[in-house]
Amino acid sequence: MSATTATGNYAHVNGIKMYYEIHGSGSPLVLIHGGGSTLYTTFGRIMPMLAQTHQIIGVELQAHGHTQDRDTHSSFEQDADDVAELLKQLNVTGANVIGFSNGGTTAMALAIRHPDRVRKLVLASALYKRSGMPPWFWDFMMNSGGLDSMPQVYKDEYLKINPDDHKGLNAMHDRDAYRMQTFVDWSVDSIRSIQQPSLVVAGDQDIITVEHTIEMYRLLPHGRLAILPANHGSYLGEIMTPDTGSKMPALFVAMVEEFLAAPMPEG
Repeated sequence: MSATTATGNYAHVNGIKMYYEIHGSGSPLVLIHGGGSTLYTTFGRIMPMLAQTHQIIGVELQAHGHTQDRDTHSSFEQDADDVAELLKQLNVTGANVIGFSNGGTTAMALAIRHPDRVRKLVLASALYKRSGMPPWFWDFMMNSGGLDSMPQVYKDEYLKINPDDHKGLNAMHDRDAYRMQTFVDWSVDSIRSIQQPSLVVAGDQDIITVEHTIEMYRLLPHGRLAILPANHGSYLGEIMTPDTGSKMPALFVAMVEEFLAAPMPEG
């Protein structure tokens, strides 16, 4: 799929125009991208595969890609509320959700705050407490040099969508940076409250530590776990990963499909 050929849609959601795309048919599957990203930088590699069996609802969050900024800091809770309102307008309940990185944390917030909108979760490289990332990450976030510290490919992809909108690009960077700089650990009870079956996925060389991923899996009442030989996002073909012909994204999709097709737990 190519962002240049896709036909997108907008919904008026909690005071902003939120961009989304729908592809394929079948049970609804919501895709929530990572920080600094777009629908395509995160999911462009695997979206065509997933669309063969699902109705994909791919979103772009506040200040990202095509979606408007609002004059306030972003939060995982606000992003979750925006996705929930979009699903309400689309008359979608009980959707499966894949969230990557910051999008995985947003997916958890969606399940906690709007449980009727979520059937199953795939939490890919998601975070719920600061110790889930190495200390150097937080040092970098607190002392980063602003927009210059953002990977060039993310800046390029944003400007392809919004030519010459450097103000918007700065807003996206600043929203994401502030959210991580001020991130406060979620409680154990908040993770335990997620009743939806949840597949927790990370790479063995991920920025999210394996220990954090296992800990989160054990807290989830209906959790499943997969640690893959991969780094942050390479297992789903995220744009920062060189395209080496790896079969890992296809493996990830097959694993997700099997998880989503499995019977729901009783009770």
